[in-house]
Amino acid sequence: MEIRKNKYSLEFKLKALDLVKERGNLLLVAQELNISHETLKNWKKGRYLGSDINSSSIKVKSKEEEELIRLRKELYETKLERDILKKAVGIFSKNDR
Repeated sequence: MEIRKNKYSLEFKLKALDLVKERGNLLLVAQELNISHETLKNWKKGRYLGSDINSSSIKVKSKEEEELIRLRKELYETKLERDILKKAVGIFSKNDR
C-alpha cells in the first residue's frame, strides 16, 4: 500500500488554522476542507509548517505582496462559498424530484 502525502501551501495551512480559531471545532474544519483531522492537529501544534511559519514571523515586503495575499485569501473564501452553494443546489434539486 502506497502512502500519498498531499502538499499544502503555507497560505492554505494558515487559513485552515484561522478557521479552527474562528470556529473552535478542529474536526468540522478538517471535514469541510477534506483533510485529515490529524494533519490539521499537527499544523496546530506547529508541526509540518516549517521553521518560518509563525504568523508573526511572516514579513510582507511590499504593498503589492500584501495585496496579493489578501486577494488569494479572498479567492479561497469565494471558492469555498461557491462549493458550498453547489452542494446546496444539488441537495435542493434532489428534493424537487
